[in-house]
Amino acid sequence: MAELDGPPPPLETIAASLRRERDRVGISLSELAKRAGVAKSTLSQLESGSGNPSVETLWALGVALGVPFSRLVDPPTPRVRVVRAGEGPVMRSEQAQYTGTLLSTCPPGARRDIYVLTLEPGAVRNADPHIPGSVEHFVVSAGRVRTGPVDNLVELGPGDYASFPGDVPHLYEALEAGSVAVLVMEHI
Repeated sequence: MAELDGPPPPLETIAASLRRERDRVGISLSELAKRAGVAKSTLSQLESGSGNPSVETLWALGVALGVPFSRLVDPPTPRVRVVRAGEGPVMRSEQAQYTGTLLSTCPPGARRDIYVLTLEPGAVRNADPHIPGSVEHFVVSAGRVRTGPVDNLVELGPGDYASFPGDVPHLYEALEAGSVAVLVMEHI
């Protein structure tokens, strides 16, 4: 995949979050790596604040820890928060020209995260199941995108909305250059 512009992954936040969540669950580095299907050396690098994590690696770690992806990449926020276009923690896919920019995490007691996705035609972004009960709410703002569970894909254009289970294998595929969507991830 070609490199995309934007801020790098929030490595310090990811490192602190992984250590915090692993301690909360009470498992070793080796056990978390095994549960997530990630090399222990990769996890060790991430916990030390180095490495270059992909969105797939962080999703796998979130699922293994039983937490939303956002809990691993989003630092604590002030009461009023503005995320300007082109800012925010950006994660890139290893599979496709796909980036996800986290806009908002869910406050305590509620469980939803908001992302802006940019997608380019070419390779498909295949997503493994998220934590049980996850639901994705997807609105296309530019271009055309095919998304949904792998056995029930839908094609969406500007202004179209779809909701689907996020705890089953699903995918995102840009059908036009410059496709952009807003994704609200609901964790029940």
